[in-house]
Amino acid sequence: MNSVLITGGSSGIGEALAVACAQRGVRNIFLCGRDAARLAAVVKRCEEASIPQSHVEGRVLDVTDEAAVRAWIEECNAVAPLEVVFSNAGIGTGSESEENVRRTFATNIGGGLNVVLPTIELFRRNPVAADGTPRRRQIVITASIAGYAPLSTCPSYAATKAAMKSWALSLRGMLKGEGIWVNVICPGFIRSRITDRNTCPMPFFMEADRAAEIILDRVDRNIGLIAFPWPMRFGVWLLASLPWRLSEFISRLLPEKTSSGKCKGHEGKEIAF
Repeated sequence: MNSVLITGGSSGIGEALAVACAQRGVRNIFLCGRDAARLAAVVKRCEEASIPQSHVEGRVLDVTDEAAVRAWIEECNAVAPLEVVFSNAGIGTGSESEENVRRTFATNIGGGLNVVLPTIELFRRNPVAADGTPRRRQIVITASIAGYAPLSTCPSYAATKAAMKSWALSLRGMLKGEGIWVNVICPGFIRSRITDRNTCPMPFFMEADRAAEIILDRVDRNIGLIAFPWPMRFGVWLLASLPWRLSEFISRLLPEKTSSGKCKGHEGKEIAF
């Protein structure tokens, strides 16, 4: 990879991907995020991690702003033709209020569309490099293990991630003949600002830097569905495969969220979600 773009690059998986790309010697790294201070810190980390030093640019940006996202992608491509675009920005819902539900769909689905659609247009316009050889053109979409089955604990989040997973795999088949690769990431519990606040059990928890290594290795091999860790993938696949009434019953056994966006364990203790 010579040039990558990552949305949601100021924390979590996005930050870890950016740093890992720098460590691997990616020449140009473009990041966006909504928090200027965190984004600047990630840019600095990338610059310090890269040998030789990568060209790293950060942009404060909300992916729900369609015009701004499109303009940013074109600007980055003008600096260095993009090869891999990670559509990674996303949010959790918290309590299922109307405001939160709408924001989750707007960010996780609408924001994803705002990144992926102009990237497809860009890649179609530029199929070859300056020397006439085929250009690497790859779109990587972050979904979640939560997108495998309906989850009563986080309906909106699970629904948006299921939609992005299905769309990504469908795009993969549609764009394959054009030489554009599409991959979807479905991780389990990964270290992030959100999981740092959790006190509930997080089975098979993984540090973000380890997750980034797994993702980049499989992206380089063009694995279509990058779902890990495998025990969680098997568990949610099994849940989705069960008869609906049984699946619904098991889902009801999971901790329920309160109006504050927390969930109550079976002992009645409130825990951050």
